Amino acid sequence: MAIASPMPFTAHATAADRRYDPQYDPLVAPDPGAGRAYAPTWWVASAGTPPEDDGPITQDIDADVVVIGSGSTGISTALYLAKEHGIRAVVLEANQTSWGCSSRSGGQGQNASGRLKRSQWIERWGVDVAKQLDIEIRTGFENFRQLTTEIDCDAFDGGHLYLAHRPEKLDYLRGESRVMNETFGYRTRMLSAEEIRRDYCDERETAGGLLEAEGVGIHPLKFTFGLIRQARALGASIHPGSPVQGWQTIGGVHHLRTPGGTVRAKRVAVCTGGYTGQALNPLLKNKIMPILSNNSVTRRLTAAEVAACNFKSETFLTDTRTLRFYYRLLKDGDGHRLQLGSRSSVTGAEAEDPVHLKLLTDAIARKFPPLAGIAIDYSWWGWVDVSHDMMPRIARPDPARSVWYAVGYGGNGVSFSTWAGKRLAQRMVGADADQAVFKLPIYDSPLPYPNVLGLVESQAFAPFRRFGQRVLYKWYWLRDEKL
Repeated sequence: MAIASPMPFTAHATAADRRYDPQYDPLVAPDPGAGRAYAPTWWVASAGTPPEDDGPITQDIDADVVVIGSGSTGISTALYLAKEHGIRAVVLEANQTSWGCSSRSGGQGQNASGRLKRSQWIERWGVDVAKQLDIEIRTGFENFRQLTTEIDCDAFDGGHLYLAHRPEKLDYLRGESRVMNETFGYRTRMLSAEEIRRDYCDERETAGGLLEAEGVGIHPLKFTFGLIRQARALGASIHPGSPVQGWQTIGGVHHLRTPGGTVRAKRVAVCTGGYTGQALNPLLKNKIMPILSNNSVTRRLTAAEVAACNFKSETFLTDTRTLRFYYRLLKDGDGHRLQLGSRSSVTGAEAEDPVHLKLLTDAIARKFPPLAGIAIDYSWWGWVDVSHDMMPRIARPDPARSVWYAVGYGGNGVSFSTWAGKRLAQRMVGADADQAVFKLPIYDSPLPYPNVLGLVESQAFAPFRRFGQRVLYKWYWLRDEKL
Protein backbone atom coordinates (compact mmCIF):
# COMPACT_ATOMS: atom_id res chain seq x y z
CA MET A 1 0.00 0.00 0.00
CA ALA A 2 1.37 3.40 -0.95
CA ILE A 3 0.03 6.77 0.12
CA ALA A 4 0.89 9.91 -1.79
CA SER A 5 1.89 12.96 0.20
CA PRO A 6 1.13 16.44 -1.14
CA MET A 7 3.50 18.10 1.33
CA PRO A 8 6.83 16.32 1.84
CA PHE A 9 8.67 17.54 4.91
CA THR A 10 12.17 18.46 3.78
CA ALA A 11 14.75 21.09 4.53
CA HIS A 12 13.29 23.05 1.60
CA ALA A 13 9.67 22.97 2.78
CA THR A 14 8.28 26.49 3.01
CA ALA A 15 6.65 28.07 6.02
CA ALA A 16 3.35 27.96 4.10
CA ASP A 17 3.67 24.17 3.80
CA ARG A 18 3.93 23.88 7.56
CA ARG A 19 1.35 26.41 8.72
CA TYR A 20 -1.78 25.32 10.56
CA ASP A 21 -4.56 24.11 8.25
CA PRO A 22 -7.94 24.96 9.87
CA GLN A 23 -9.87 22.93 7.27
CA TYR A 24 -8.00 19.65 7.67
CA ASP A 25 -10.47 16.76 7.55
CA PRO A 26 -9.32 13.17 8.18
CA LEU A 27 -12.12 11.69 6.07
CA VAL A 28 -10.97 13.42 2.90
CA ALA A 29 -7.30 14.44 3.34
CA PRO A 30 -4.64 11.90 2.31
CA ASP A 31 -2.68 12.69 5.50
CA PRO A 32 -2.56 15.48 8.11
CA GLY A 33 0.55 17.05 6.61
CA ALA A 34 4.13 17.00 7.85
CA GLY A 35 5.47 19.35 10.48
CA ARG A 36 2.39 21.56 10.48
CA ALA A 37 1.99 24.14 13.23
CA TYR A 38 -0.27 23.63 16.22
CA ALA A 39 -3.87 24.82 16.21
CA PRO A 40 -4.12 28.26 17.89
CA THR A 41 -5.37 26.93 21.23
CA TRP A 42 -5.15 28.29 24.75
CA TRP A 43 -3.28 25.14 25.66
CA VAL A 44 -0.52 25.82 23.13
CA ALA A 45 -0.31 29.47 24.16
CA SER A 46 0.06 28.61 27.85
CA ALA A 47 1.94 25.29 27.90
CA GLY A 48 5.41 26.79 27.93
CA THR A 49 8.38 25.41 26.00
CA PRO A 50 7.67 21.99 24.47
CA PRO A 51 9.89 19.14 25.67
CA GLU A 52 12.83 18.06 23.57
CA ASP A 53 12.18 15.50 20.85
CA ASP A 54 14.32 13.46 18.48
CA GLY A 55 13.57 15.36 15.29
CA PRO A 56 12.05 14.04 12.06
CA ILE A 57 13.12 10.68 10.67
CA THR A 58 16.04 11.38 8.31
CA GLN A 59 17.08 7.89 7.19
CA ASP A 60 15.88 4.30 7.05
CA ILE A 61 15.90 2.71 10.50
CA ASP A 62 14.84 -0.51 12.21
CA ALA A 63 12.69 -0.69 15.33
CA ASP A 64 11.16 -3.35 17.48
CA VAL A 65 8.00 -1.34 18.18
CA VAL A 66 6.62 1.75 16.43
CA VAL A 67 3.86 3.86 17.92
CA ILE A 68 2.01 6.11 15.48
CA GLY A 69 0.74 9.24 17.22
CA SER A 70 2.25 11.30 20.04
CA GLY A 71 -0.85 12.23 22.01
CA SER A 72 -1.54 10.94 25.49
CA THR A 73 -2.39 7.44 24.22
CA GLY A 74 0.68 7.05 22.05
CA ILE A 75 3.07 8.54 24.58
CA SER A 76 1.56 6.46 27.39
CA THR A 77 2.04 3.34 25.28
CA ALA A 78 5.70 4.23 24.74
CA LEU A 79 6.10 5.13 28.42
CA TYR A 80 4.71 1.84 29.71
CA LEU A 81 6.56 -0.21 27.09
CA ALA A 82 9.79 1.25 28.48
CA LYS A 83 8.86 1.39 32.13
CA GLU A 84 7.28 -2.04 32.51
CA HIS A 85 8.61 -4.10 29.59
CA GLY A 86 12.05 -2.70 28.79
CA ILE A 87 11.15 -1.77 25.20
CA ARG A 88 12.28 1.52 23.68
CA ALA A 89 9.60 2.39 21.18
CA VAL A 90 9.94 4.72 18.21
CA VAL A 91 7.06 7.22 18.15
CA LEU A 92 6.12 8.73 14.78
CA GLU A 93 4.18 12.00 14.77
CA ALA A 94 2.97 13.67 11.60
CA ASN A 95 3.24 17.23 12.84
CA GLN A 96 4.22 18.64 16.25
CA THR A 97 4.27 16.50 19.38
CA SER A 98 0.76 16.09 20.79
CA TRP A 99 -0.61 17.99 17.79
CA GLY A 100 -4.06 16.38 17.73
CA CYS A 101 -6.48 15.77 20.59
CA SER A 102 -3.94 16.40 23.35
CA SER A 103 -3.51 20.04 22.36
CA ARG A 104 -7.19 20.70 21.53
CA SER A 105 -9.41 18.81 23.98
CA GLY A 106 -11.50 20.21 26.78
CA GLY A 107 -9.15 18.74 29.39
CA GLN A 108 -11.98 17.16 31.36
CA GLY A 109 -10.72 13.96 32.96
CA GLN A 110 -13.91 12.04 33.70
CA ASN A 111 -14.40 8.55 35.10
CA ALA A 112 -15.54 7.39 31.67
CA SER A 113 -14.55 6.31 28.19
CA GLY A 114 -16.69 6.21 25.09
CA ARG A 115 -20.10 7.77 24.68
CA LEU A 116 -22.20 5.28 26.68
CA LYS A 117 -23.29 5.82 30.28
CA ARG A 118 -23.17 3.03 32.85
CA SER A 119 -26.92 2.45 32.54
CA GLN A 120 -26.34 1.82 28.82
CA TRP A 121 -23.55 -0.65 29.62
CA ILE A 122 -26.12 -2.65 31.55
CA GLU A 123 -28.59 -2.52 28.67
CA ARG A 124 -25.97 -3.69 26.19
CA TRP A 125 -23.98 -6.28 28.16
CA GLY A 126 -25.82 -7.01 31.40
CA VAL A 127 -25.02 -6.12 35.01
CA ASP A 128 -22.08 -8.50 35.51
CA VAL A 129 -20.09 -7.26 32.50
CA ALA A 130 -21.01 -3.66 33.30
CA LYS A 131 -19.60 -4.04 36.82
CA GLN A 132 -16.36 -5.49 35.49
CA LEU A 133 -16.10 -2.70 32.94
CA ASP A 134 -16.71 -0.14 35.68
CA ILE A 135 -13.81 -1.54 37.69
CA GLU A 136 -11.55 -1.26 34.64
CA ILE A 137 -12.59 2.28 33.71
CA ARG A 138 -12.35 3.44 37.32
CA THR A 139 -8.91 1.85 37.72
CA GLY A 140 -7.84 3.80 34.64
CA PHE A 141 -9.25 6.98 36.13
CA GLU A 142 -7.37 6.47 39.40
CA ASN A 143 -4.16 5.86 37.46
CA PHE A 144 -4.76 9.11 35.59
CA ARG A 145 -5.51 10.93 38.84
CA GLN A 146 -2.19 9.76 40.25
CA LEU A 147 -0.33 10.91 37.14
CA THR A 148 -1.84 14.39 37.51
CA THR A 149 -0.21 14.66 40.93
CA GLU A 150 3.19 13.83 39.42
CA ILE A 151 2.99 16.14 36.37
CA ASP A 152 2.63 19.91 36.52
CA CYS A 153 -0.59 20.20 34.51
CA ASP A 154 -2.77 22.68 36.45
CA ALA A 155 -4.84 19.76 37.76
CA PHE A 156 -8.01 20.53 39.71
CA ASP A 157 -9.43 17.46 41.45
CA GLY A 158 -12.92 18.82 42.01
CA GLY A 159 -15.23 16.24 40.48
CA HIS A 160 -17.71 16.69 37.63
CA LEU A 161 -21.03 18.54 37.61
CA TYR A 162 -23.54 17.17 35.10
CA LEU A 163 -26.18 19.89 34.72
CA ALA A 164 -29.79 19.54 33.58
CA HIS A 165 -30.28 22.24 30.97
CA ARG A 166 -34.07 21.82 31.23
CA PRO A 167 -36.26 20.66 34.15
CA GLU A 168 -37.33 17.66 32.06
CA LYS A 169 -33.76 16.32 32.26
CA LEU A 170 -33.73 16.02 36.06
CA ASP A 171 -35.42 12.62 36.06
CA TYR A 172 -32.75 11.34 33.69
CA LEU A 173 -30.00 12.54 36.02
CA ARG A 174 -31.76 11.05 39.05
CA GLY A 175 -31.90 7.72 37.24
CA GLU A 176 -28.19 7.85 36.39
CA SER A 177 -27.39 8.74 40.00
CA ARG A 178 -29.37 5.74 41.29
CA VAL A 179 -27.59 3.38 38.90
CA MET A 180 -24.16 4.67 39.83
CA ASN A 181 -24.84 4.54 43.56
CA GLU A 182 -26.89 1.36 43.89
CA THR A 183 -25.24 -0.80 41.21
CA PHE A 184 -21.66 0.47 41.15
CA GLY A 185 -21.17 1.79 44.68
CA TYR A 186 -20.54 5.47 43.95
CA ARG A 187 -21.67 8.37 46.09
CA THR A 188 -23.05 10.75 43.52
CA ARG A 189 -25.61 13.25 44.70
CA MET A 190 -28.18 15.52 43.17
CA LEU A 191 -27.87 19.25 43.67
CA SER A 192 -30.60 21.83 43.29
CA ALA A 193 -30.18 24.79 40.97
CA GLU A 194 -29.87 26.99 44.06
CA GLU A 195 -27.05 24.86 45.51
CA ILE A 196 -25.15 24.96 42.21
CA ARG A 197 -25.50 28.72 41.93
CA ARG A 198 -24.51 29.24 45.56
CA ASP A 199 -21.56 26.84 45.79
CA TYR A 200 -20.15 26.57 42.25
CA CYS A 201 -21.31 29.25 39.81
CA ASP A 202 -24.40 31.20 38.84
CA GLU A 203 -25.18 29.12 35.76
CA ARG A 204 -28.55 30.52 34.71
CA GLU A 205 -29.70 27.65 32.46
CA THR A 206 -29.43 24.84 34.95
CA ALA A 207 -32.44 23.27 36.65
CA GLY A 208 -30.21 21.21 38.93
CA GLY A 209 -27.46 18.68 38.47
CA LEU A 210 -25.59 15.53 39.39
CA LEU A 211 -22.27 15.80 41.21
CA GLU A 212 -19.69 13.04 40.69
CA ALA A 213 -16.64 13.13 42.95
CA GLU A 214 -14.49 11.52 40.26
CA GLY A 215 -13.28 14.24 37.92
CA VAL A 216 -9.97 16.02 37.39
CA GLY A 217 -9.66 19.00 35.08
CA ILE A 218 -6.21 19.41 33.54
CA HIS A 219 -4.18 21.42 31.07
CA PRO A 220 -4.02 18.57 28.52
CA LEU A 221 -0.93 19.77 26.67
CA LYS A 222 1.11 20.30 29.83
CA PHE A 223 0.02 16.82 30.89
CA THR A 224 1.12 15.16 27.66
CA PHE A 225 4.35 17.15 27.61
CA GLY A 226 5.02 15.69 31.06
CA LEU A 227 4.41 12.18 29.75
CA ILE A 228 6.81 12.88 26.87
CA ARG A 229 9.57 13.87 29.27
CA GLN A 230 9.06 10.67 31.25
CA ALA A 231 8.98 8.46 28.14
CA ARG A 232 12.13 9.97 26.62
CA ALA A 233 13.96 9.68 29.93
CA LEU A 234 13.33 5.93 29.72
CA GLY A 235 14.61 5.65 26.16
CA ALA A 236 11.63 6.19 23.88
CA SER A 237 12.41 8.28 20.78
CA ILE A 238 9.83 10.74 19.48
CA HIS A 239 9.94 11.98 15.89
CA PRO A 240 7.69 14.88 14.85
CA GLY A 241 7.35 15.86 11.20
CA SER A 242 7.25 12.15 10.32
CA PRO A 243 3.83 11.13 8.98
CA VAL A 244 3.33 7.59 7.76
CA GLN A 245 2.78 8.12 4.04
CA GLY A 246 3.07 4.50 2.97
CA TRP A 247 2.68 1.18 4.77
CA GLN A 248 3.76 -2.19 3.39
CA THR A 249 4.20 -5.45 5.28
CA ILE A 250 6.92 -7.66 3.86
CA GLY A 251 7.75 -10.99 5.49
CA GLY A 252 5.96 -9.93 8.65
CA VAL A 253 7.95 -6.69 8.92
CA HIS A 254 6.11 -3.38 8.60
CA HIS A 255 7.73 -0.82 6.30
CA LEU A 256 6.46 2.60 7.33
CA ARG A 257 7.47 5.25 4.81
CA THR A 258 7.93 8.78 6.15
CA PRO A 259 9.18 11.84 4.21
CA GLY A 260 12.70 11.36 5.55
CA GLY A 261 13.06 7.58 5.47
CA THR A 262 11.42 4.21 6.03
CA VAL A 263 11.02 2.75 9.51
CA ARG A 264 10.98 -1.04 9.57
CA ALA A 265 9.17 -2.45 12.60
CA LYS A 266 8.15 -5.81 13.97
CA ARG A 267 5.15 -4.41 15.83
CA VAL A 268 3.04 -1.29 15.30
CA ALA A 269 0.56 0.51 17.57
CA VAL A 270 -1.83 3.04 16.05
CA CYS A 271 -2.82 5.81 18.48
CA THR A 272 -4.03 8.54 16.14
CA GLY A 273 -7.47 9.26 17.64
CA GLY A 274 -9.70 11.54 15.61
CA TYR A 275 -6.83 12.17 13.20
CA THR A 276 -6.81 8.62 11.85
CA GLY A 277 -6.68 9.01 8.07
CA GLN A 278 -8.65 6.74 5.77
CA ALA A 279 -5.51 5.64 3.93
CA LEU A 280 -3.34 4.85 6.94
CA ASN A 281 -4.14 1.13 7.15
CA PRO A 282 -7.06 -1.02 5.89
CA LEU A 283 -7.65 -2.26 9.44
CA LEU A 284 -8.83 1.24 10.35
CA LYS A 285 -10.56 2.42 7.18
CA ASN A 286 -14.16 3.46 7.93
CA LYS A 287 -13.83 2.28 11.53
CA ILE A 288 -13.74 5.76 13.12
CA MET A 289 -16.20 8.60 12.60
CA PRO A 290 -14.31 11.85 13.20
CA ILE A 291 -16.55 14.50 14.78
CA LEU A 292 -15.54 18.15 15.09
CA SER A 293 -15.63 19.82 18.49
CA ASN A 294 -15.27 23.60 18.93
CA ASN A 295 -13.61 25.28 21.88
CA SER A 296 -13.33 28.85 23.07
CA VAL A 297 -11.51 30.66 25.86
CA THR A 298 -12.44 34.19 26.87
CA ARG A 299 -10.17 37.07 27.76
CA ARG A 300 -9.23 37.24 31.42
CA LEU A 301 -12.21 37.96 33.63
CA THR A 302 -12.30 40.99 35.86
CA ALA A 303 -12.89 40.58 39.57
CA ALA A 304 -16.32 42.15 39.06
CA GLU A 305 -17.21 39.58 36.38
CA VAL A 306 -16.08 36.70 38.58
CA ALA A 307 -18.28 38.06 41.38
CA ALA A 308 -21.23 38.67 39.06
CA CYS A 309 -21.14 35.02 37.92
CA ASN A 310 -20.39 33.83 41.48
CA PHE A 311 -17.55 31.64 40.23
CA LYS A 312 -16.39 29.74 43.30
CA SER A 313 -14.88 26.58 41.86
CA GLU A 314 -12.84 25.26 38.95
CA THR A 315 -14.92 22.06 38.91
CA PHE A 316 -15.75 21.32 35.30
CA LEU A 317 -19.31 21.13 34.00
CA THR A 318 -21.20 19.51 31.15
CA ASP A 319 -24.88 19.86 30.33
CA THR A 320 -27.48 17.29 29.31
CA ARG A 321 -27.77 18.23 25.66
CA THR A 322 -26.97 15.40 23.26
CA LEU A 323 -24.60 17.84 21.55
CA ARG A 324 -23.39 18.85 24.95
CA PHE A 325 -21.71 22.02 26.11
CA TYR A 326 -18.68 21.55 28.37
CA TYR A 327 -17.22 24.43 30.32
CA ARG A 328 -15.16 25.50 33.30
CA LEU A 329 -13.15 28.27 34.89
CA LEU A 330 -9.47 28.20 33.92
CA LYS A 331 -6.72 29.61 36.08
CA ASP A 332 -4.48 32.15 34.33
CA GLY A 333 -1.79 33.39 36.67
CA ASP A 334 -3.56 35.27 39.44
CA GLY A 335 -6.75 35.51 37.37
CA HIS A 336 -9.20 33.34 35.45
CA ARG A 337 -10.73 32.81 32.05
CA LEU A 338 -13.87 30.92 31.00
CA GLN A 339 -13.56 27.96 28.66
CA LEU A 340 -16.62 26.63 26.81
CA GLY A 341 -16.91 24.09 24.01
CA SER A 342 -19.41 22.01 22.09
CA ARG A 343 -19.87 20.16 18.81
CA SER A 344 -19.11 21.98 15.57
CA SER A 345 -19.47 21.68 11.81
CA VAL A 346 -19.87 18.37 10.02
CA THR A 347 -16.91 18.79 7.65
CA GLY A 348 -13.52 20.46 7.86
CA ALA A 349 -14.40 22.67 4.90
CA GLU A 350 -17.15 24.29 7.01
CA ALA A 351 -15.15 24.60 10.22
CA GLU A 352 -14.33 28.31 9.84
CA ASP A 353 -17.96 29.38 9.40
CA PRO A 354 -18.59 32.02 12.13
CA VAL A 355 -21.89 30.34 13.00
CA HIS A 356 -19.99 27.73 15.00
CA LEU A 357 -18.25 30.28 17.19
CA LYS A 358 -21.59 32.07 17.60
CA LEU A 359 -23.04 28.84 18.99
CA LEU A 360 -20.47 29.07 21.78
CA THR A 361 -20.77 32.79 22.47
CA ASP A 362 -24.57 32.51 22.56
CA ALA A 363 -24.20 29.71 25.11
CA ILE A 364 -21.92 31.87 27.25
CA ALA A 365 -24.53 34.65 27.17
CA ARG A 366 -27.33 32.24 28.17
CA LYS A 367 -25.43 30.48 30.91
CA PHE A 368 -23.55 33.49 32.28
CA PRO A 369 -25.43 36.69 31.26
CA PRO A 370 -22.85 39.06 32.85
CA LEU A 371 -20.38 37.73 30.26
CA ALA A 372 -22.59 38.35 27.22
CA GLY A 373 -20.46 39.81 24.44
CA ILE A 374 -17.17 39.10 26.19
CA ALA A 375 -14.13 38.96 23.91
CA ILE A 376 -12.93 35.51 22.89
CA ASP A 377 -9.14 35.35 22.91
CA TYR A 378 -8.81 31.75 21.67
CA SER A 379 -11.07 29.78 19.34
CA TRP A 380 -10.22 26.42 17.83
CA TRP A 381 -11.64 23.08 16.81
CA GLY A 382 -10.44 19.52 16.77
CA TRP A 383 -11.49 16.04 15.73
CA VAL A 384 -13.00 13.58 18.20
CA ASP A 385 -12.66 9.83 17.49
CA VAL A 386 -16.12 8.30 17.76
CA SER A 387 -16.49 4.57 17.16
CA HIS A 388 -19.63 3.30 15.47
CA ASP A 389 -20.83 1.53 18.61
CA MET A 390 -19.83 4.45 20.86
CA MET A 391 -17.15 2.56 22.82
CA PRO A 392 -13.35 2.49 22.45
CA ARG A 393 -11.20 -0.44 21.44
CA ILE A 394 -7.75 -1.36 22.66
CA ALA A 395 -7.28 -4.36 20.44
CA ARG A 396 -5.37 -6.42 17.91
CA PRO A 397 -7.97 -6.47 15.13
CA ASP A 398 -6.34 -9.26 13.12
CA PRO A 399 -4.44 -12.01 15.00
CA ALA A 400 -2.41 -12.68 11.84
CA ARG A 401 -0.95 -9.15 11.86
CA SER A 402 1.27 -7.55 14.46
CA VAL A 403 -0.80 -4.35 14.51
CA TRP A 404 -2.70 -2.99 17.51
CA TYR A 405 -4.74 0.15 18.06
CA ALA A 406 -6.27 2.19 20.88
CA VAL A 407 -8.92 4.57 19.54
CA GLY A 408 -12.61 5.45 19.75
CA TYR A 409 -12.89 7.35 23.05
CA GLY A 410 -15.70 9.55 21.73
CA GLY A 411 -14.54 12.66 23.58
CA ASN A 412 -13.96 10.85 26.88
CA GLY A 413 -10.30 9.97 26.46
CA VAL A 414 -8.61 12.56 28.65
CA SER A 415 -8.32 10.19 31.62
CA PHE A 416 -8.69 6.74 30.08
CA SER A 417 -6.16 7.26 27.28
CA THR A 418 -3.25 6.83 29.68
CA TRP A 419 -4.65 3.54 30.97
CA ALA A 420 -5.37 2.46 27.38
CA GLY A 421 -1.67 3.04 26.66
CA LYS A 422 -0.72 0.82 29.57
CA ARG A 423 -3.08 -1.93 28.44
CA LEU A 424 -1.91 -1.58 24.84
CA ALA A 425 1.70 -2.01 25.94
CA GLN A 426 0.72 -5.20 27.77
CA ARG A 427 -1.03 -6.54 24.69
CA MET A 428 1.89 -5.80 22.41
CA VAL A 429 4.28 -7.87 24.53
CA GLY A 430 1.84 -10.76 24.99
CA ALA A 431 1.15 -10.02 28.65
CA ASP A 432 -2.59 -10.18 28.02
CA ALA A 433 -2.80 -13.98 27.78
CA ASP A 434 -5.27 -15.60 30.17
CA GLN A 435 -6.17 -12.31 31.86
CA ALA A 436 -9.92 -12.04 32.34
CA VAL A 437 -9.91 -8.26 31.95
CA PHE A 438 -9.05 -8.63 28.25
CA LYS A 439 -12.37 -10.42 27.70
CA LEU A 440 -14.18 -7.13 28.30
CA PRO A 441 -15.98 -5.63 25.27
CA ILE A 442 -13.43 -2.82 24.77
CA TYR A 443 -10.63 -5.39 24.42
CA ASP A 444 -12.03 -8.54 22.86
CA SER A 445 -13.28 -7.33 19.46
CA PRO A 446 -12.20 -4.94 16.69
CA LEU A 447 -13.88 -1.65 15.93
CA PRO A 448 -17.15 -2.24 14.06
CA TYR A 449 -18.17 -0.77 10.73
CA PRO A 450 -21.10 1.69 10.53
CA ASN A 451 -24.54 0.26 11.15
CA VAL A 452 -28.17 1.20 10.57
CA LEU A 453 -30.27 1.38 13.74
CA GLY A 454 -27.82 -0.93 15.43
CA LEU A 455 -29.02 -3.86 13.34
CA VAL A 456 -26.81 -4.14 10.27
CA GLU A 457 -23.06 -3.51 10.26
CA SER A 458 -21.48 -2.83 6.88
CA GLN A 459 -18.70 -0.78 5.33
CA ALA A 460 -21.18 0.04 2.55
CA PHE A 461 -22.82 2.60 4.83
CA ALA A 462 -19.61 4.60 5.26
CA PRO A 463 -20.11 7.07 2.36
CA PHE A 464 -23.46 8.13 3.85
CA ARG A 465 -22.32 8.80 7.40
CA ARG A 466 -22.07 12.54 7.11
CA PHE A 467 -25.48 12.82 5.51
CA GLY A 468 -26.81 10.92 8.49
CA GLN A 469 -24.83 13.14 10.84
CA ARG A 470 -26.47 16.28 9.44
CA VAL A 471 -29.93 14.76 9.92
CA LEU A 472 -29.11 13.63 13.45
CA TYR A 473 -27.75 17.04 14.43
CA LYS A 474 -31.07 18.65 13.47
CA TRP A 475 -33.00 15.98 15.36
CA TYR A 476 -30.77 16.34 18.43
CA TRP A 477 -31.29 20.10 18.46
CA LEU A 478 -35.07 19.69 18.21
CA ARG A 479 -35.11 17.09 20.99
CA ASP A 480 -32.75 19.05 23.25
CA GLU A 481 -34.39 22.45 22.88
CA LYS A 482 -38.04 21.91 21.97
CA LEU A 483 -39.43 18.43 22.68
